[in-house]
Amino acid sequence: MTQKNKKIPSGFIYFFGSFGGILFGYDIGVMTGALPFLEHDWNLTNASIIGWITSAVMFGAIFGGALAGQLSDKFGRRKMILISAIIFAAGSILSMISPHNGQYYLIIVRILLGLAVGAASALVPAYMSEMAPTNMRGRLSGLNQTMICSGMLLSYIMDYILKGLPEGWAWRLMLGLAAVPAIILYFGVLKLPESPRFLIKHNHLDEARQVLSYIRNSQEEIEEEIQDIKSASEQEEQADQKATWGTLFSSKYRYLVIAGVGVAAFQQFQGANAIFYYIPLIVEKATGKAASSALLWPIVQGVILVTGSLLFMWIADKFNRKTLLTLGGSVMALSFLLPAIIHLLMPKANPFMIIVFLCIYVAFYSVTWAPLTWVLVGEIFPLAIRGRASGLASSFNWIGSWAVGLLFPIMTASMPQDAVFAIFGIVCVLGALFVHFFVPETRGRSLEEIEESGIKKD
Repeated sequence: MTQKNKKIPSGFIYFFGSFGGILFGYDIGVMTGALPFLEHDWNLTNASIIGWITSAVMFGAIFGGALAGQLSDKFGRRKMILISAIIFAAGSILSMISPHNGQYYLIIVRILLGLAVGAASALVPAYMSEMAPTNMRGRLSGLNQTMICSGMLLSYIMDYILKGLPEGWAWRLMLGLAAVPAIILYFGVLKLPESPRFLIKHNHLDEARQVLSYIRNSQEEIEEEIQDIKSASEQEEQADQKATWGTLFSSKYRYLVIAGVGVAAFQQFQGANAIFYYIPLIVEKATGKAASSALLWPIVQGVILVTGSLLFMWIADKFNRKTLLTLGGSVMALSFLLPAIIHLLMPKANPFMIIVFLCIYVAFYSVTWAPLTWVLVGEIFPLAIRGRASGLASSFNWIGSWAVGLLFPIMTASMPQDAVFAIFGIVCVLGALFVHFFVPETRGRSLEEIEESGIKKD
């Protein structure tokens, strides 16, 4: 429902349109600081349970993203963001009031929370891309990434502030305070208009004109965009009727699907979330200091992430996608492999070295693979398969995120920490090689040109 007599500032629309990224980032990051206190409070020693509690949000997100995408086409982006905010708030409070030693209760609640996280990951970029003018889409895509990183940094700061509380209170408040930005999001989105694309698709043309009047400069521009949206919607509807899951792997599209889904999967299997979820425990293992006293390190990682996302907005269209991904993947690989090699050659080397290399990894990840994966996925799939292929890429990305969160504590319980990171380093090498040999360049090329390159390669 739009406000008929009151103009909504475009800055307000873009801020609250992307604010869901704050919640997404907060829920990814908050367990980093909460876990050491939770482990001690509940005397958790089972690596599988620790992995499940940490990764449950990502498991729920596998399904939340797919479900939200379908429901938003029926009920609207705005309404689904509101529902996600309610689930965020409820899941945060339910996590906070977990019964003592309620391991399975907390896992189930965090899976529920994951539905909202997955929904936010699908809904926020869709809403932003449909509201933004063409010449601002790249920048506003970067804004979404910055919001996610800011949410992670916010969670790390709150963890650090609350670390002095009794352990039973500390982790509960860390998890429960996620309800605050969820409530802010809910009341902000109440004032947001619905996406003009959704309104036009459901024949609410007058409302669509009104919404576009908030964010476009002239009546001519508004009418031209309405015609473009109508034409694109008709083409997408025809493409969707013709396309099947089998179409994705036909000789015409197979190369592009493998490229897009492969990059989305590699982004997570390269191990970034092992750092974001477990950095205090990594520091504890490397230095021998208690994880609960190492909560300054997540803040350092968060600052690097936010700085990297801002830098990306500046360099995004200055360099080729493949160049940035290959460079980033190569440096990330070295950041994981060098500590293992140095430790092999110099067993008495300062164990703190691994933390320095992880900071280098996060810096290059934040400027390359973190944001570019979704830029490339948005560019690489032709219209005929875009919906299904993007959903498949998102699912593989969440599966990778969940698997890393689940398996990292199990792996570090059974082998040296630098060996675990060396394995991720090899995955980074494979990712860089995959980009070099299997991914077409998409910067400055039309979808038709990208599709043609895929057919030739096949």
